[in-house]
Amino acid sequence: MRSEAATRKTRRAPRLAMALAAAMPVLAQAAPVRPDSGDTAWMLTAVMLVLLMTLPGLALFYGGMVRAKNLLSVLMQCFAITALVSVLWLLYGYSLAFGTAGMQAGVVNLRSFIGGFDRALLAGLRPDSLHGSIPESLFVMFQLTFAIITPALIVGAFAERMKFGALLWFAGLWLTVVYLPMAHMVWSGPGSLLGDLGVLDFAGGTVVHINAGVAGLVACLVIGKRRGWPATPMPPHNLGYTVVGASLLWLGWFGFNAGSALAADGSAGMAMLVTQIATAGAALGWLAAEWVLHGRPSVLGIVSGAVAGMVAVTPAADTAGPGGALLLGIAAGIVCFFTATRLKYRLGYDDALDVFGVHAVAGILGGLLTGPLASPVFGGFGQVASPWAQLWIQAEGVGFTLAWSALLSFLLLKLIDRTIGLRVTDEQELVGLDLALHEERGYNLS
Repeated sequence: MRSEAATRKTRRAPRLAMALAAAMPVLAQAAPVRPDSGDTAWMLTAVMLVLLMTLPGLALFYGGMVRAKNLLSVLMQCFAITALVSVLWLLYGYSLAFGTAGMQAGVVNLRSFIGGFDRALLAGLRPDSLHGSIPESLFVMFQLTFAIITPALIVGAFAERMKFGALLWFAGLWLTVVYLPMAHMVWSGPGSLLGDLGVLDFAGGTVVHINAGVAGLVACLVIGKRRGWPATPMPPHNLGYTVVGASLLWLGWFGFNAGSALAADGSAGMAMLVTQIATAGAALGWLAAEWVLHGRPSVLGIVSGAVAGMVAVTPAADTAGPGGALLLGIAAGIVCFFTATRLKYRLGYDDALDVFGVHAVAGILGGLLTGPLASPVFGGFGQVASPWAQLWIQAEGVGFTLAWSALLSFLLLKLIDRTIGLRVTDEQELVGLDLALHEERGYNLS
């Protein structure tokens, strides 16, 4: 026979269970929200990979292609842009690019084009702030690396002839007036102009590559040709640097594309795979075209083709399948071979390191073909109603980016030229920017 105390305990058990069940939602709400450790670890790696793309990847890639007397000037420009953009990103860059105050899905207003200053100086950012499953500070840093490399890409178009002070003013103003609104219009979420339109740009086909490539074309037209170009041969002085730089870009691009998934998941894995396939396809496409037409494959050609493939697959990295990525890469390699080796000479613009011929052209090709390649009809993984309807949407996004970057870049360059001047003197250009602007040599000849 049970004791009275045991009977009272048995009667209390259901009441205790009911009380705990009622308290569970409260306990769940009170539980701290933590970032996903796997996603966070991957994104920490991705940030370092994308920063590696600029320093030393892009710096060496460009540095090897200029003449020896201008090596340090290119390295200096990439390094200085990295420092300048990092500070501007803290002051207002992140806020203007990713501030969402005042945005409304389906409503076009000022905030559809540009964010506000509510997050200036990274206001509200705390160690426990989250962006999805990762710390917000990590998202801030990841997007900073994109903001760094985009103006740095433009350097290749006007290499060997722009004043260093003019470069700093242009990089800062261009980031503010051109890049930040584009990043906001594509990536900031519901209420953004191109995002609401349905433009697909996973990792920066419009925001980074078309944007920078068109600015590069405008810059080389405004500043003028290098003295002696194209009659005077100006071959790369150290293709070894260029190959090392291209290899670092290839490695870093996995962070660029796969990191844009913001998680260690299947989307990141597929983005990494299609990046590898498109890069390889483009390298072989350029190599084949050059071999057929010039009778020999070149080292500069294969690495340039590889970069074209990386660029082309960037907007489609989360929606294109492996087969689509291969076709896209081969097409980018062949098309960019012709724009870099034929088009610029025929039209007479001195895009020194083929920023327009590779980044803009491959970006346009990739931006357009992202539409059909995203469709399951072509082996893609995107949620598109029709591949051809999406192609038209992509064309609208590409056209808007072309006009936006060309017009605003032209106005900024003209403003700088009329105030402090864009170009070095003839004597400085003859001596080389390393000595003329920095009083240093890249190589000790003694």
